[in-house]
Amino acid sequence: MTPAARVAAAIEVLGLIEALDRPADRVVERWFKGHRFAGSKDRAAINEIIYGVLRHRAALAWDVGRFAGEPRVGPRSLVLAELARSETLDHAGIAAHFDSSRYGPSKLTKEEDQLLENILSSSGEEPTRPDWVIANCPDWLFGEIRESLGDATAAELNAMQRRPALDLRANTIKATPEEVIRALAEEGVRAERCSHASSALRVRERASVRGTQAYRDGLVEIQDEGSQVAAALVDARSGQTVVDLCAGAGGKSLALAATMMNQGLIYACDVSSTRLKRMEPRLRRAGVTVVQPVKLSGVDDSRLDELANSADRVLVDAPCTGVGTIRRNPDLPWRLSPADIERNLLVQREILNGAAKLVSPGGRLIYVTCSLLESENGAQIRNFMAEHTDFHAMRVGPIWSDVLDSSAPDLDDTVLLTPARYGTDGFFVAVLERRE
Repeated sequence: MTPAARVAAAIEVLGLIEALDRPADRVVERWFKGHRFAGSKDRAAINEIIYGVLRHRAALAWDVGRFAGEPRVGPRSLVLAELARSETLDHAGIAAHFDSSRYGPSKLTKEEDQLLENILSSSGEEPTRPDWVIANCPDWLFGEIRESLGDATAAELNAMQRRPALDLRANTIKATPEEVIRALAEEGVRAERCSHASSALRVRERASVRGTQAYRDGLVEIQDEGSQVAAALVDARSGQTVVDLCAGAGGKSLALAATMMNQGLIYACDVSSTRLKRMEPRLRRAGVTVVQPVKLSGVDDSRLDELANSADRVLVDAPCTGVGTIRRNPDLPWRLSPADIERNLLVQREILNGAAKLVSPGGRLIYVTCSLLESENGAQIRNFMAEHTDFHAMRVGPIWSDVLDSSAPDLDDTVLLTPARYGTDGFFVAVLERRE
């Protein structure tokens, strides 16, 4: 593909992301599957433009808006602004990518040419930009995050603008972390131990882990360290009965199985048969035999009745805004609305109430979100405990010391993992014990 064709492709994909309102990575993956002529270098160049726009969207839109007016903000103008922001080309070099060739975008209009000139000429300026622009998220969402994080907001949102490393989980059913590190190194992938989770490894350089024999043999899974910490804090033990009530494709169920040394029983429940089907090959590859996938119609499904008051651990990895994963999903803030939060709060309460019925006396309910919003986290737990007086919050610090390699931070009854403080995606964890 020519440089112009790559620019045209980026504009097209960004238009699809905007129109389809689906996660960017899925839209990008689908586009590449339909355009197999795009080689690896083409994909890398197109992705660089697309994710550059997504990671700087607020600032790019703000620049386009102040120089050309809000109606001019769109995929084409945002790509133009991103090319200018990258500072690798001058005016003529950028304009040359808009060449009206067979596969390239049409030539710049006079207005676009002037917009480009204005952006380039202002590159040395430091305009006073609103906080939400600096944070690269909509104004309303910035307010929600600031209300939750307070003085830490700027540092955390700044950390979310940086592309994260690739985190892996060594599957201790088959190999130790050191053995996985050696196996990956033999295939040219350099991994190192992470700071907190005992089985977590980090790959800082770009690598195709899924193409390695170590991955195919089930020695390793791709999983953020924050997710691994959350799974570890479940403190699941060999021989226990565990319910993973919102299992999805099974990432935490797999981690729990390894913690339990593949002994006991894990009910991996979800309302989506598609997600559960994606779990099955992962279970086989990992050699996990204690996970039983269960398709539910909802938390009131009669199949849960036989588990009432019997589970040693119930994990609720609750549906949420996912604000803690912005560094991996830079398009996410622009797909959310205040209505999404309200909808999530209702679903979370329903799931928590259903989960409480499954916990045995002396057992634990572990509530997890990948959100940074207090409304989805601490406020939700306070509401739950006000209605369920037979549960009490356990201090997370002592559990952390028992199940993780790092020293326990100064924790309250809950923990909020964040990119700036912990180097992970954002995760909230609360551990609630049912009184005997």
